[in-house]
Amino acid sequence: MTFYVENETGEEFPFDVEETVKIVCEAVLETEGCPYETQVNVVLTDNGGIRELNRKCRGIDRETDVLSFPNLDFETQGVFDIPPMSEADCFDPDTGELILGDIMISTDKVREQAQNYGHSLKREFAFLVAHSMLHLCGYDHMAPDEAKVMEQKQEDILAGLGITRDV
Repeated sequence: MTFYVENETGEEFPFDVEETVKIVCEAVLETEGCPYETQVNVVLTDNGGIRELNRKCRGIDRETDVLSFPNLDFETQGVFDIPPMSEADCFDPDTGELILGDIMISTDKVREQAQNYGHSLKREFAFLVAHSMLHLCGYDHMAPDEAKVMEQKQEDILAGLGITRDV
């Protein structure tokens, strides 16, 4: 797996951001049974940056904690069937890796939500990475039954990594 982490804010955390991205992304992909080597881009921004992106891309003029930009259209969530006609758009020609997509995380929201929920910065950050990775794997939470599946997957993945609410 190749992942790129860009920190636009220069903000530092009391944990290794790249290592956390790596272990959470790998855990999600293992849980989902992804048969490919993958690429994921993660950008850390602030509330202003994510608000602007949310406005431009979703027409919602407010801050949010995380935005996901999947590169794949899933017919069934978590099923990595790539039609042959789409392979050129889905795989990096240099590495052969499946390009899953991009994740944008607001560092301001990581801090705010960790404090509001009473858990560590690492737990909140890891939660947002897991949440977004599941979006990149075709999951959504618009309907209550979808939300329940996604929430359970997030909790199971983080618990499996030992990143719990009290860590």
